[in-house]
Amino acid sequence: MKFLVILLFSGFITDCRGNSSSVLPPKLLLVSFDGFRADYLQNYEFPHLQNFIKEGVLVEHVKNVFITKTFPNHYSIVTGLYEESHGIVANSMYDAATKKHFSDFNDKDPFWWNEAVPIWVTNQLQENRSSAAAMWPGTDVLIHNTTPSYFMNYSPSVSFRERLNNVTMWLNNSSPPVTFATLYWEEPDASGHKYGPEDKENMSRVLREIDDHVGDLVQRLKMLGLWENLNVIITSDHGMAQCSQSRVINLGRCLDPSAYTIIDLTPIAAILPKINITMVYNKLKMCDPHLNVYLREDIPERFYYRHNDRIQPIILVADEGWTIVLNESSPKLGDHGYDNSLPSMHPFLAAHGPAFHKGYKHSTINSVDIYPMMCHILGLKPQPNNGTFGHTKCLLVDQWCINLPEAIGIVIGALLILTTLTCLIIILQNRLSVPRPFSRLQLQEEDDDPLIG
Repeated sequence: MKFLVILLFSGFITDCRGNSSSVLPPKLLLVSFDGFRADYLQNYEFPHLQNFIKEGVLVEHVKNVFITKTFPNHYSIVTGLYEESHGIVANSMYDAATKKHFSDFNDKDPFWWNEAVPIWVTNQLQENRSSAAAMWPGTDVLIHNTTPSYFMNYSPSVSFRERLNNVTMWLNNSSPPVTFATLYWEEPDASGHKYGPEDKENMSRVLREIDDHVGDLVQRLKMLGLWENLNVIITSDHGMAQCSQSRVINLGRCLDPSAYTIIDLTPIAAILPKINITMVYNKLKMCDPHLNVYLREDIPERFYYRHNDRIQPIILVADEGWTIVLNESSPKLGDHGYDNSLPSMHPFLAAHGPAFHKGYKHSTINSVDIYPMMCHILGLKPQPNNGTFGHTKCLLVDQWCINLPEAIGIVIGALLILTTLTCLIIILQNRLSVPRPFSRLQLQEEDDDPLIG
């Protein structure tokens, strides 16, 4: 009897401890290595990152949003919106109504960011929660009158280790607790532009440094006791295409520069005509066979890149690997921004933590799908978005997931079982309904019995 009482009491204590720990809000760290092309994982060695993937999940390709540039895609990841919806439509923008300009060096005006609500703002506004950021685009801007409780003003001179130390310190020791944090690093994007993604020697060195950063991240989380309880997503905004000086589209040869203003240049150029739009469009249309020229209203629907006034009247889209220049400016050896259906533009996603399966691989999701997944992990009500939570269910331990081949197999298997059972039932019924041999003859004999005598 005493033994039973002790067992019940210990079970009660364990249950109470379990309930108290489950009350703690989940935590999530979102990490971006800018310009990390998906197939780098197959073409280079990443011992630390591969160990991270083995203990978590990998999405081999993330289809990002058009245009495949840094500011727009980072904002799509944290809002779940296409660029036409969240308003950050390029790295350089112009708003005709207000005459305002946006660029990498002039990005602090909330006007540009307030068309959407990023996840750090939603998280920040929850009771007893806060957000933190180490240089993720937009986190140092007062969006909807809110910034993360802890953030760093952007400076490329700040080392990865300093950014990592800050963000992990905030995750480990803040009140109210930091439950959502972001960490951004400029590489391998900067080196991809400089050397091109096909420069094995230089890119091997840069990507080895990236892998060392992942190793430092994991080691730091383990040292602070965060590794088992923190959800970590490592991804990127876009990939990188190989360019060359022989694949150049020179706009200066096609149209007098005085006829238009270039708002954003290469490989997606935003053109604001100064004179007749039709004339500028027709001239550019004949410029180069490797240049696709669209009036805003004619941009392909699959780009989701029409319905925002910050998208200029004419958009030029270069073929993969081609560079749009003015006169004879020297092109980069690597670039991004191209059609988002191109595999070279796709990043990857890896994740680890209590919310994710271990050792699971998935082929593809959309970058806008990351936002509803993050909201689910954090228990946040998502803002209206273009993502689909169902696309990421297979990554999560608390979701029942079945893919299409498995679903087809189950349906076929169920039909075979039902067909077999039906056949067996029919056979049994037929056997039971057949009269026994000589049954009528036996009855006749029995009927004749009274006549014998």
